[in-house]
This record gives sequence, structure tokens and C-alpha cells, in this order.
Amino acid sequence: MKAVWKFLLLGVCLYAGLTALVYFRQSSLIYHPVRDLSATPQHIGLSFEDVELVTEDELRLHGWFIASENARATVLFFHGNAGNISHRLNSIAIFNRMNLNVFIFDYRGYGQSQGRATEEGSYRDAEAAWSYLTGSRGIDAANIIVFGRSLGSSIAAWLASRHRPAALILESSFSSVTSMAQRLYPFLPVKWLAKFDYDTRSYVSTIACPLLVVHSKNDEIVPYAEGRQVFDAAPADKRFLDIRGGHNDGFLVSGRAYIENLSAFIDDQL
Repeated sequence: MKAVWKFLLLGVCLYAGLTALVYFRQSSLIYHPVRDLSATPQHIGLSFEDVELVTEDELRLHGWFIASENARATVLFFHGNAGNISHRLNSIAIFNRMNLNVFIFDYRGYGQSQGRATEEGSYRDAEAAWSYLTGSRGIDAANIIVFGRSLGSSIAAWLASRHRPAALILESSFSSVTSMAQRLYPFLPVKWLAKFDYDTRSYVSTIACPLLVVHSKNDEIVPYAEGRQVFDAAPADKRFLDIRGGHNDGFLVSGRAYIENLSAFIDDQL
């Protein structure tokens, strides 16, 4: 009997330790920023402008504006939770070949942007990027495609719920942090532990622009069901694109099908 109690006590201690670890290390579980830029668009033959944004709370963010000759619209690009803008050159090249300008920037704490990553901060960063395009550059909202991948899809959806871009594209999106955490830690009371929301499903439910949700059934990080939940929560003007490949390379593995479907969706909104 004594051995059983010791075993139970050990189990309780391990459970409590894991619970505490998840609770106190949430930020490091969500954000994986890299400070050093490994390349620039010039490395793939594209000219670009370095851009400095100033947020509402007076942090300076760094981004790139990559102009396309005879551009038909501008993509406002929200990247995922790891790395920085220099790791998105493949996507920049794809959009450039679609005759689209691209504005991509690093959230606070990423790349050359000041500060430390937070959820509220990422929303302020999104507003600063929107203000730059519509204010400083004078681009009409009807000519802006908001694009988000992975974590960036939640930030993009948040922005689109507060403004009206030409369209919203969400790739490899999750419905909320709580939903994802419940899948990863089904044995923990994540509803009570979660400090983050990133409630993509709630954000898309109020958008007033057309939506394209892109997801792969082979996504090993964000389950396909998460993308379907986001799609189901959105208003009627929406499309779903199935692609192949993993979380980080699906858009490359899917190749022409990915490019043609994105391009066709964008054509229909302009």
C-alpha cells in the first residue's frame, strides 16, 4: 500500500510539474523568433525597399516592400511563429510572379524589429502595417490582399475583422490557441491555463471580405480539422483549397495547383 501511495504522489508531482511548465512557458512555446536576417529579396533577384514602421506604443518594426511591375494588387503578408521575414523568400517570389506587390514585416521581437513578442503587440503590429499601406503608401483597401500563414493567419484574420481588404487568405490556420493546446495536451485543463487567445475562428466569423482557406491533410503541426473549423466559422463568401505536403512546405510541394488556385481567387476579387 505504501508503494502505491508513493507512486500516486509521484504521478501528482509530475502532473503538477508539467502543468506549471506549460503555464509559465507559454510564450516560448508559441513564439520562436530569429533575430538575424539570412538573406534579402535581392538574393532571388528582386529589388525591394527597407521599411520602418512605428507602432501605437512607439516600437519600430522592420519590413520589406517588394514592388511588382504592373502590379494588380498588394499582398500584406503575416508570417508564421518561427524565423523572420528572410525565411519567406519562396512565398515572396510566388506572389511576385503573380504580379502582386508584397509587403512583409517582422512582428516585435523578430528580425530587426524592436520589442518582445506578445499577442496584444502582434495586433498593434498588424494595425501599423495596415496604416503604412493605406496611409503612407496611399493604397486603397480594395487593392490589398491580406495573407496569413500559421500563427500569421490568426493575426491576419484579426486585422480583416476590423478593416475591409479586397480578400483574406489563411494558410495552415488554427481555430484558436486553446483548441490547438487541447489537441497537444488533452490531459491538461488548457482552458484554464491558456494565457493566449489568437481566436481565429471568432475573428473570421465577422469578416466582410471574401475568404480563401488553404490547408493540407498532411499538415503535421496544425491538423487539417483546425483549418476546416476556421472555414466553417466564416460567412458565406468563402472557398477552401486542399493542398499536399507538410506544414512548412505544402505551398511548395503543391506547386502549380497552389499558384493557379490562389491566382484565380485573387483575380475574382479585383
